Amino acid sequence: MKASNRNNYAYNRNLRRYANSNRNKATKAEACLWKYALRKRKMRGMVFKRQRPVLQYIADFMCQELKLIIEVDGVTYHSEEQQTKDLIRQRKLEDIGFTVIRFTDEDVLDNMEGVKWAIYKTIDRLNAE
Repeated sequence: MKASNRNNYAYNRNLRRYANSNRNKATKAEACLWKYALRKRKMRGMVFKRQRPVLQYIADFMCQELKLIIEVDGVTYHSEEQQTKDLIRQRKLEDIGFTVIRFTDEDVLDNMEGVKWAIYKTIDRLNAE
């Protein structure tokens, strides 16, 4: 894997094609979070991008300015193996300076206002640091 520090984060251009494909296959929860919360600078004017290659991973949503990654966990997250992999992934991203917050599909689809509030709170905290 060849990762570069382009734009101040570990962008992995080798995953670009896969990330583009993921954008076209968004889950319902990812599509809703993007449409109703993250696109067009709806969150305190912050720019979020979908499916961004970071290290050897693809982040669901990323705000480069804040080094904030938002993950939406679907049905596969419920397995112990997937939770372990996700924890390792989160630690590696945090080791290079990212803050990672997670929501389940159910959180996004059933409680969008609560999800938005949690994101606002995280943005405010990161801006204050």
